[in-house]
Amino acid sequence: MKNDIHPDYHEIDVKLTNGDILRMKSTYGKEGDQLTLDIDPTVHPAWTGGGMHLIDTGGRVSAFKKKYAGFGF
Repeated sequence: MKNDIHPDYHEIDVKLTNGDILRMKSTYGKEGDQLTLDIDPTVHPAWTGGGMHLIDTGGRVSAFKKKYAGFGF
């Protein structure tokens, strides 16, 4: 391993959306800094099994369905 090319690896506090604080090792910030998450495993649908919502911005899905309506989608 080369000297002086790797970032400092230290402990920080990670604040989840529900207010819980976890102590983790990271290269983020400095020793003792706090990283506040907007999305974490307690609220994200990928981990909670929540339903997926399709948002049709600009009518792309509607245009696709109209174009291929005869194929039985």
